[in-house]
Amino acid sequence: MQRLIFLYFVVQSFLYVAQESPFQLLLVPQDFPELGGLQSYAYGQANGKILLIGGRLDGLHRRQPFASFDVAGNNNQLIVFDPVSHQKWSTSLSVLSQELQEQLSSTNMEFHQSGDYLYVVGGYGYDNASAARMTFPYLTAIHVPQLIEAILNNETITPYVRQITDQQFAVTGGHLEKIHNTYYLVGGNKFDGNYNPMGNPTYTQEYTNAIRKFNIQDDGTMLQIAHMPSIVDAANLHRRDYNLVAQRFPNGVNGLTAFSGVFQPNVDLPFLNCVDVDSSGHYVNNNFQQYYNHYHCAVLPIYQQTSNQMHTVFFGGIAQYYDNGGVLVQDNNVPFVRSIARVTREPNGTMGEYLLPIQMPGYMGAGSEFILNPAVPHDAYEIIELDNISTDTTLVGYIYGGIHSSASNIFFVNTGAESIASNQLINVYLIKNQTTGVDQLNEQSQGKLQLQVYPNPNDGELTIQFNLTKTEPIQVQIHSLDGKELYSKTYDNLTLGLNIIELNMRKIKKSSAIYVRINSNQGNALQKVILSE
Repeated sequence: MQRLIFLYFVVQSFLYVAQESPFQLLLVPQDFPELGGLQSYAYGQANGKILLIGGRLDGLHRRQPFASFDVAGNNNQLIVFDPVSHQKWSTSLSVLSQELQEQLSSTNMEFHQSGDYLYVVGGYGYDNASAARMTFPYLTAIHVPQLIEAILNNETITPYVRQITDQQFAVTGGHLEKIHNTYYLVGGNKFDGNYNPMGNPTYTQEYTNAIRKFNIQDDGTMLQIAHMPSIVDAANLHRRDYNLVAQRFPNGVNGLTAFSGVFQPNVDLPFLNCVDVDSSGHYVNNNFQQYYNHYHCAVLPIYQQTSNQMHTVFFGGIAQYYDNGGVLVQDNNVPFVRSIARVTREPNGTMGEYLLPIQMPGYMGAGSEFILNPAVPHDAYEIIELDNISTDTTLVGYIYGGIHSSASNIFFVNTGAESIASNQLINVYLIKNQTTGVDQLNEQSQGKLQLQVYPNPNDGELTIQFNLTKTEPIQVQIHSLDGKELYSKTYDNLTLGLNIIELNMRKIKKSSAIYVRINSNQGNALQKVILSE
């Protein structure tokens, strides 16, 4: 993930509605220090063993270009572990070709396992030929059971890894999934050059804005690709570092949903809407707004046939919003969060987001994966079938790795010591027959005030812009950082829709900050504004 911007934050009040949960979840961290930390990796599994490929050994990428995504942080090992016995095995990538070594030690690859084969696409890493970082134009096929056995027995791994080159696969931060026999490479971008958070021209970046469809012909020796026409949507598919999740739609059709991701074409903030994808096309859902989990994180899809409900659970990560004692906090710095939320699609197609009463054990989840327990009832798309679970408490899978941050917002102070690649292995249990838990519905009425205060920073001449969905008096308050009230006034005779208030706050000491707050019957909003010379 790349963070290139500085933004203020907004706090918005909102109303919770409780709903009895259709299931509960229990997270049990495991003590497995030998596994080590890893984030933004690819994985496959076979015969009770899990194969880890690529990713980063460090935490959030640093702001200094010379230190960001450095080679020392590459995972140059193929790692196998047993989540039950807590055994670990590994082997070096050094016996493979230079191209394979570079791709399979990169970060944010797209990947999908179909039967015994794991297909890995793209990824961002260091290219020795150009002595620079790039997005690799490769698709690699890995025979997972045979590769795992070779690693366990300390045998050669070269026969079980094959690679082809195709510029259509030069993608990082997207997702690779499969519907029927067709592969879908959805979203992501091509990022070439050295990362620079100030936007200096040390790199080029091009979003795919697309769903690239193709078929794979693979007989175990020959690997061939048959490309199909792409779907291009620059407005709605301009997203990376998001979650693409298998779904069973109310009509029984299987497909995918792209949840959130960054960045919107016209503003450097996450998407709040989602996009459904099936074999017929893609469908933008602007009637649903997701607030709690915006970057890629561990995700658990669950289908309940008796109620025809599709549940998707998101574990932590990074988000523009989080809950603070019943108040929805909008933070445009997009911090690390501990939130665990469920998005439920009802039989009529409407969707709701519910905050679960449990949290991640820290600021964790970004760049982690949920790894399914293959023994739990699930369909061909790895969607858990809730009605077919017979026990009250069931181990449904594991959350492993990701970034573990020491604080919610470290983007602008990050020296490399503020976060790590998590070595945490978390058992995830589903509790089916105890519905005493209550999840909180996030009402889809947020953001009505749409407060903006600009310019930011500014010299004290403030323009306060907000939207009213009904005419009513509103109160504008301005406070210093230590809570001292600097201004308070109630405004009436306002208009429906857009309203603008201009204030002169030049008397405030420069190089400080203030909070501008709006109080109204339809909600409250608070924005931090930097005052400068």
